[in-house]
Amino acid sequence: MGVDNIPKETLLEMFKTMHKIRTYEEALGEVYYEGKTPNFDISAGPIPGELHLSSGQESAAVGVCIHLRPDDAVIGTHRAHHFAIAKGVDLKKMTAEIFGKATGLSGGKGGHMHLFDASVNFSCSGIVGASFPQAVGVGLAAKMKGEDYVAVAIGGEGATNQGTFHEALNMAAIWKLPVIFVIEDNGWAVSVPKDKSTAVADNSERAKAYGIPGVSVDGEDVIAVYKAAKEAVERARRGEGPTLIEIRVYRLRGHFEGDPQLYRPKEDLELATAKDPLPKFERLLMEKRVATEEELNRIKEENEKEVRDAIEFARNSLYPEPEEALKGVFAGGG
Repeated sequence: MGVDNIPKETLLEMFKTMHKIRTYEEALGEVYYEGKTPNFDISAGPIPGELHLSSGQESAAVGVCIHLRPDDAVIGTHRAHHFAIAKGVDLKKMTAEIFGKATGLSGGKGGHMHLFDASVNFSCSGIVGASFPQAVGVGLAAKMKGEDYVAVAIGGEGATNQGTFHEALNMAAIWKLPVIFVIEDNGWAVSVPKDKSTAVADNSERAKAYGIPGVSVDGEDVIAVYKAAKEAVERARRGEGPTLIEIRVYRLRGHFEGDPQLYRPKEDLELATAKDPLPKFERLLMEKRVATEEELNRIKEENEKEVRDAIEFARNSLYPEPEEALKGVFAGGG
């Protein structure tokens, strides 16, 4: 057994996924700026449009998804690459989708904020607060079918002020649905600080209003996230109802790429770097002799190759034909 009685294989899988996410996001960030400089043009380059990256927030995705099965559902937000990777979404198809290519998850029609992979039950959207009622629907289906799969809804701290959040918690609590509500609190709802938008210091406190467990976890420590998520998932599978987990994470990049972050104090950026969960976890694994530096370097090399291959696959894929725009859409009848 490894750290806190977690098997070594599990710990190394967690590190591999965290490092893969970071490697992927940083590489994608570099590609994104191709053709967009010197004057930032959001429509230019191989990845046009907005791009929201999750560097610094890896522990939330990995600590939660390590407990999930393929039949469990994860419904993400506009910033969802880390949860997609942790849930097992195909990296090449996801990258091609972000590039708008025909080989993408949705044939290039969804882009990075609308990723869908039915094979691992992952989805996300750009609508703030949309994940909560969708997860309740999945949880209701599981209960009605008498099956023990669970649903995980992801939201930022800004989304907790949406009506969908409170309605979803209320229904999930009443019906004791197998839903885990995960709030990634990175302190900023776009450019609005949490203390200017939210009446409570910890959103986990809101669980009391619905009679369900609420937990607040420091995302700097992926082991703490692992433990909180393990208890919540096991509770849901036993039919004991939902749990609300707030994970305090620290955004290393802007809200979106190209965000000058003029609203963000220098001290906050410095704190985000100091709270980075990836190097902390790497040091822990070596200090506790779970893995050697050589073992971790091999994992990093594998991740770097996988990310390079995914980006190359996306670059070399074809764009969809124009007539594809009329396929897979709903038409109203008269």
